[in-house]
Amino acid sequence: MHDRVISHCTGPRSSQTVLPALFMRGGTSRGAFFHASDLPADSDLRDRVLLGVMGSPHPLQVDGLGGGHPLTSKVGIVSESDADDVDLDFTFAQLQPESTEVQTRANCGNMLAAVVPFAVEIGLITPVEDLMTVTVRTLNTGLVAEITIRTPPGPDGDRVVEFEGDTAIDGVNGTGSPISILFRDTAGSIAPSLLPTGRRRDELSLPDGITIEVTLIDNGQPVVILRASDLGLEGTETPETLEADTRLTSTIEHLRLQAGELMGLGDVSDKSYPKMTLVSAPSSGAALTTRSFIPQTVHRSIGVLAALTVATAACMDDTVAAEISQPGTGSERTLHIDHPSGSFPVELRLDGDTVTRSGLTRTARTLMAGSVFVPRSVWTGCDSDSTVSPTGTIRAQPEGSNA
Repeated sequence: MHDRVISHCTGPRSSQTVLPALFMRGGTSRGAFFHASDLPADSDLRDRVLLGVMGSPHPLQVDGLGGGHPLTSKVGIVSESDADDVDLDFTFAQLQPESTEVQTRANCGNMLAAVVPFAVEIGLITPVEDLMTVTVRTLNTGLVAEITIRTPPGPDGDRVVEFEGDTAIDGVNGTGSPISILFRDTAGSIAPSLLPTGRRRDELSLPDGITIEVTLIDNGQPVVILRASDLGLEGTETPETLEADTRLTSTIEHLRLQAGELMGLGDVSDKSYPKMTLVSAPSSGAALTTRSFIPQTVHRSIGVLAALTVATAACMDDTVAAEISQPGTGSERTLHIDHPSGSFPVELRLDGDTVTRSGLTRTARTLMAGSVFVPRSVWTGCDSDSTVSPTGTIRAQPEGSNA
């Protein structure tokens, strides 16, 4: 445990509430990271604070840290875990630029990549070796992952997170240090099971009444897999082209609402899941090509757990993905999932066509450390345990390690 001396009060140099935070990139996403104790315990108040932090609702999120896109309108909340076999707990919050919804039911594998670096940066855990493996539980769904980062000695001898390296991931410029994520028990993260209907193919009705075949699957993320050709598409269109087609986006939403009910998710009209993912023939060396909606905006790449779920379906006989994919052979495979920015490699171990283990590599980077200011009309932030700091900067004092 750590004695963390952090202000979340109104300091003498500001009339706003001061919140310590790191601004981080995780994979192909970006957002603010907080220690859970620095946010309100009440979830409704916490959500109002996060809306204030990110500047929602506004298309540009000009009065906050959000980037005007779902991929840059995310928040990570981290704390020490009280579970015996888990080191850190992580809550992912998805905000939308033009909505007041704060969703914490789904996972985000990209933001997950930044959790352990965040914990080391603020002193929640202390590295003792060049490679550090930490067990993280995502409170959104209970998903557990083992995350390994590089922590070499820094200039003063203390170990630090290594952010520079030779690992490139499509959708991010440059290279970084590899972050290995090994997932446990991802099937049925939000839906009741891997195949929530018990079938590998189901039918959904288009607005004109014509039915199309889909695969409804959840191996870390609820996903609806459908052929791009069934919607009159090649499957290689740019995100901008797809988003500009209002008839298409309306059709996608029409299908998504049906799929939500079939998958046991209920009314998903105000949810970011299931992810509607169009599949088409792959490029050379890839398993298949994807275009993923989140839920109406098209992902500029593909989400980590959506990629894992699509790769799982590609390896399962008689799914919509399997009929057009090139999933390779053998009990251990690396499937490359093509997306608008390149390709996403997913490592799978199989028993027959059942995925028993999955992993992948991401990169992350701390972009900024300091204070986020929230209007006092949203949250005063002060209580009897607060320690006022004029700057609100993080002053974590590690006294040990829980990893």
